[in-house]
Amino acid sequence: MTHPADNYRGFSDLAHVQVEGIDYRIEVRPHLDSAVVIIAPHGGDIEPGTSDIARSIAGEDFSLYVFEGIRSSENYGHLHLTSHRFDEPQCLDLVSKSDHVVAVHGCLGEERQVLIGGLDTPLKNRIVEELHALGIDARLEGHDFAAVNAMNICNRGRRGVGAQIEITRALRRHQQCQLVSVAIRTALFDLQRSAPAE
Repeated sequence: MTHPADNYRGFSDLAHVQVEGIDYRIEVRPHLDSAVVIIAPHGGDIEPGTSDIARSIAGEDFSLYVFEGIRSSENYGHLHLTSHRFDEPQCLDLVSKSDHVVAVHGCLGEERQVLIGGLDTPLKNRIVEELHALGIDARLEGHDFAAVNAMNICNRGRRGVGAQIEITRALRRHQQCQLVSVAIRTALFDLQRSAPAE
């Protein structure tokens, strides 16, 4: 099944036919003292639940970017700009100033799982460790969300690497989902503490 958004080459195509404030909204919250940004490029009703998860991970400690679908219907079909074409200027600007990028997504799935991709191997490994410690099924392999394209928005930070977090629908609808934010925050703080001083 094809959707109108499948034909978008980038954000300018989307913005040509969708109207900010009517079809979508953007939230940008930079944190000048943090080299970490949390993004939800398919928030609102595009991939439900991902906006709130991203905000929970960011808290008051990390930069935040959220692109939310607010149409009355068909948000996914009209607003899902695939990750390697997601080049909304405010997002690119915030991501380009960050060393660690975590992109929060939602996927289908009736098992409560977190499927992790991206090019930031140390960050991915730490997130998996923390998720497992909290009893959450997290996987680095054996899924369709590798996110290894250099143009994927999660990999467009200062270091050219990032982490893509796909949370199944079953987990997003379960109270256990709150632990995902806890695990990712812990992993990010640990990674920052262990980073060599410049």
